[in-house]
Order: sequence, then structure tokens, then C-alpha cells
Amino acid sequence: MSQVTVQLLEAFGDAWNRHDIDALMSMVTDDCVFYTVAGPGVLGSTFKGTDEVRKGFEMAWQTIPDAAWKDATHFVTGDRGVSECTFSGTNADGTRIEARMVDVFTFRDGKIAVKNAFRKNRPVQPATAA
Repeated sequence: MSQVTVQLLEAFGDAWNRHDIDALMSMVTDDCVFYTVAGPGVLGSTFKGTDEVRKGFEMAWQTIPDAAWKDATHFVTGDRGVSECTFSGTNADGTRIEARMVDVFTFRDGKIAVKNAFRKNRPVQPATAA
């Protein structure tokens, strides 16, 4: 197993903020799994394999075009890691989301095999006047 470092999680977070799907996909395994912060199951929605995960990642930007993940901190221990950040963005109705969140990762062969996302359940903020 190639050892993963915090630098992978920093690069992954930077790619999210650039909305760079190709960079994100270069950092995940072919059989990767993405569990979202919301969805019908106990783990939110589940996307498996690169085609589904790509769609799941892109949905974040389609749903919230100005999505941003800021003030990140990361740690890695063995084949597991965590990123903590503040997620923010604007819904289609103009309301704003801002809440702390974490991603819990499982690594294999120097890449991300599982991304399991969790976010504080904070009420949306009113739309700002233009």
C-alpha cells in the first residue's frame, strides 16, 4: 500500500474548491465509494465506481454552483483520514448554507477508496439582498 499523506487531502480539497472534476477523479480508486451528507439511506446517497462517483461529485456543483469548502484541517493515520472544513454555498432559492463538516476517508494504493461526508444540520440562512 502506498502511504497517503495530508498532501493528498489538501490537493483533494483544493480540487473541490476549483470545481475540478478531473483532478478529483485522479485521486480516487476505480471502485471508489462516495456517501453523501443527505439522502434516503442511513449513509445518505451512495455512489459506487468512477462513473457514479463522478456524477455524485458533480451534483454538488449543479445543486450549489458557488459551493466552497474553506478553513480545512486534515489528518491521516494508516489507511484512514479526516478532513474538517466549513462548507458554504447558495441554494437555487437564494438561501445560504454555512456549516462545519467532515469527510472520513479510507485509502487504498495511495488513493481515496471511500469518501463518507458528514455536515452539521444547521438551518439555511435567509437570502441576502442583491
